[in-house]
Amino acid sequence: MRRFLLLFALIVFNATAYAVEPDEILKDPALEVRARSISAELRCLVCQNQSIDDSDAPLARDLRLLVRDRLKAGESDNQIRQYLVERYGEFILLKPRFATDTIILWGAPFFALLISGFFVWRAAQRRGALSRSDVPLTDDEKAQLDRILANRSQNR
Repeated sequence: MRRFLLLFALIVFNATAYAVEPDEILKDPALEVRARSISAELRCLVCQNQSIDDSDAPLARDLRLLVRDRLKAGESDNQIRQYLVERYGEFILLKPRFATDTIILWGAPFFALLISGFFVWRAAQRRGALSRSDVPLTDDEKAQLDRILANRSQNR
């Protein structure tokens, strides 16, 4: 059982190592670290829920190679990100920037939480109002209640 857990842990925690192929790795370790950090922030346009660093898709490989080529050409991390955003749009970033055109994306979860909280509060208010009705019983209702209570005490 321990061997199985160890094997499972190695597979799960080394999953990202399988995406980047050995021929992609740069000889300069500092550039490779920068390439990995940039790749981890970019979305695979095929998989859409993985970074290009984690994806085995051919397009992800091409993007990883593009990042590495631009690093070798001397571009900064921000220049590379900006180039890819200009080419593929804001969608390529796993964490979109906070800007006027993405304000809805950032604000929507808070707005949805606020709206749902209002509806929960409103439902609780209605339920509370229904359960504590201040309307007095009519004479017929009082008589019916007295009969039910009398029958109940006789059956005991």
